[in-house]
Amino acid sequence: MTTYPPTAPLQDPDLSQELLTVPQVMARLQLGRSAVYDLLRSGQLASITLGRARRIPAHALTDFIRARIEQEAAA
Repeated sequence: MTTYPPTAPLQDPDLSQELLTVPQVMARLQLGRSAVYDLLRSGQLASITLGRARRIPAHALTDFIRARIEQEAAA
């Protein structure tokens, strides 16, 4: 039986590498599933795929919100 050493804990206390599920993003943005997938499909919101699971890095969500705020302010 192969054993692996324990992984090191994240050094970044703000968990900037946290991966969110689509339902978590739906809740944070208060949007429906289709709207979130439209953002993913259009490239406005970055994501990664792990197997069949879609995950959104927390920093990508923060970047998306910041960009939308800047767009609104410029208009």
